[in-house]
Amino acid sequence: MEGPRLSGIGMTSARTRERLVQRLQEQGIADRRVLDRIRNVPRHLFMDEALASRAYEDTALPIGFGQTISQPYVVARMTEALLEAGEVRHALEIGTGCGYQTAVLSPLVEKIYTIERIASLLGRARRTLRELRIRNVNFRHDDGNVGWAARAPYDGILLTAAPHAVPPALFEQLAVGGRLIAPVGPDGRQELYRYTKGDTRIERQSLGPVSFVPLLSGLQR
Repeated sequence: MEGPRLSGIGMTSARTRERLVQRLQEQGIADRRVLDRIRNVPRHLFMDEALASRAYEDTALPIGFGQTISQPYVVARMTEALLEAGEVRHALEIGTGCGYQTAVLSPLVEKIYTIERIASLLGRARRTLRELRIRNVNFRHDDGNVGWAARAPYDGILLTAAPHAVPPALFEQLAVGGRLIAPVGPDGRQELYRYTKGDTRIERQSLGPVSFVPLLSGLQR
């Protein structure tokens, strides 16, 4: 099974991937490391085969359970925003989803700790990342609102679902000098922010309007 998946639809069209990378550059993505990851991560492996022909479009697509695989531009922008201000050794990801954002980030940091509230999605992401031989990820089935205190502090935190306000526990688990990237706000009025934690205050910078699924509480099988 692994052979056909790795050589299947989407893998054979380098031009399709190159067009996606070119589009991201035109939209302002400049970090070569991030562009290389978008080029090289096989996005079609993170979605159902029925949608694989659309894998390299710059659009969000459904992955089941009311969730989506994020638009490549948004994944690239969030990753770039996290890395712009310096090295990130330990990163916390809230909302593993299908694992695509995890895969893009994985070689750019030392270790990723990722949390997903939907067990079936987490299992699927774990299998896909294992298939791609991505080894520096620790997985947890839990409520992302509470973070992963045992592994804190984190140099970077990414939220792939939108809270109305960033949960205080996540700011507490962010290292001084660390960055937290999060879409914030209700449906239809979300803004992507980068928060930088100082010694006495947290600075916030807007990165533009976005559309994400909401950050929910509780666990789901």
